[in-house]
Amino acid sequence: MHERIVVITGAAGGIGKALLEAFDRDGDIIAAVDLPGLNVAAVVGALGARHAGFDCDLSSEAEIIELARKIEARFGRIDVLINNAALGPTMAATVDTDVASFRKTLAVNLLGPFALACECAKRMTTGVVINIASLAGIVGNPKRNAYAASKAALISLTRSLACEWAKDGIRVAAVAPGYVRTPMVAELERAGKADLALVRRRIPLGRMARPDEIASAARFLASPAARYVTGTTLVVDGGWQSFNQPGEAHPPVTGTPDLELTCPDSTRGGRVVVVTGGAKGIGEAIAGRFANAGDTVVIVDKDEAGALHVAQALGDQHVAYTLDVASERDVSATFASIHRRFGHIDILVNNAAIADTFLPAREQSSAHLEGILDVNLTGAFLAAREAVRYMTTGGVVLNLGSINTFLPFAPRHAYGASKAGIDMLTRCLAAELGPSGIRTATIAPGYIRTPGVAALEAAGRIDTRAIRRRIPLGDMGEPADIAEAAYFLASTEASYINGSILYVDGGWTSFGNAGNASEPVDDSEYEGAAE
Repeated sequence: MHERIVVITGAAGGIGKALLEAFDRDGDIIAAVDLPGLNVAAVVGALGARHAGFDCDLSSEAEIIELARKIEARFGRIDVLINNAALGPTMAATVDTDVASFRKTLAVNLLGPFALACECAKRMTTGVVINIASLAGIVGNPKRNAYAASKAALISLTRSLACEWAKDGIRVAAVAPGYVRTPMVAELERAGKADLALVRRRIPLGRMARPDEIASAARFLASPAARYVTGTTLVVDGGWQSFNQPGEAHPPVTGTPDLELTCPDSTRGGRVVVVTGGAKGIGEAIAGRFANAGDTVVIVDKDEAGALHVAQALGDQHVAYTLDVASERDVSATFASIHRRFGHIDILVNNAAIADTFLPAREQSSAHLEGILDVNLTGAFLAAREAVRYMTTGGVVLNLGSINTFLPFAPRHAYGASKAGIDMLTRCLAAELGPSGIRTATIAPGYIRTPGVAALEAAGRIDTRAIRRRIPLGDMGEPADIAEAAYFLASTEASYINGSILYVDGGWTSFGNAGNASEPVDDSEYEGAAE
């Protein structure tokens, strides 16, 4: 990855400093921004002389325009913007909140990020904008009116800018943190103004996030590994929004959990990774990504020859199993065999799925739906049920969803229903397994160039030209795009992502307008491109 110019706002705060460190490790040059008086130049200067600090009140459009001019004068261009600066909630009752305070919050948390994004975009040839939103912009809370509204608006802005700027090669995405242990929060606890023990009991993972866990999510979204991610908001909340019942999500914790204070060593290979549907397409790409990182991959597929071929191509340490995931007996036996061979399972990637019949609903029987559900949903449940028997703390279950999770297509009733079920299965597992230290997440691909998509095109089931015009980025994704998402979500860098869904769809789910999302392209360049 070439050296980038990265603008980070709110850089003197807890998450801001973690962002500085994350992008500095990647070798990027940083323009750090914060309010006058916070000495942001010294904060970023401690990381090296190639970086620079800039004072700016982000509630002032005039100062933002001047800021962008200064950064361009210093560095010549801008490649990445991380909109992190924000005013926190005042926690005042609605009747006690004056309009000036409400508008001030909107100015800093929404108008400022919008103005700065526009100024930075003018100075990008291609680039990335990452907005740090909040879980408060997704779920409601009392006495957070202005803050929550501003963050919900920022999430909406993320989607609309993603759609508008995709044609310019600019991706826009957001991170929505839950509770984060910043120095400010820690001080509130020490002063007796916050009951963090109560907060931890509401989170399935039993702790708050570290600032570096938010920075890692932003770093991934800003990286080339997320090249097909735009318009997406990635929730990093430990499973907070996946827990939806009275009582506690996690047993009481004594003191401050170690993982809330210290980042564990990064995982670098050595894990046992089971990939269902791993004989071709997305599954094969996922298997290859983990194998290349030094993990041992178990290819599970109904296609015996295909699974064996992939395992042999990856190397001697990798193995293949033939399995129909819809058979409870066979799933139980296969995972028990994997356990006997390796002693444990670290990661399960539930990728196995089949397409539906495209018949109108009036011509479908319950058997049509049941056949799809047996593989896509029940099969994923069975594999997860058996895999978690052999997982310990640090285990991860990744389920492959779809854009149909969010936007079902007619007449693909069964497929859409199965993938909506996958998303909720992920959340239920997150709430249940979080206290055991096992995380889950859903990856929701858009249209990806796979053998399955090629077959649908050949059968006249889909119009790939029309599909590409419906995608803001103007093209279908590649299996490697999903593989990169899976590898990140299974890593320690995603250690606070639990129950979340990551759309890897080129902006499909962010486009809500009439007409086309991108300009027509020359079909000839795509001939033979599908796998």
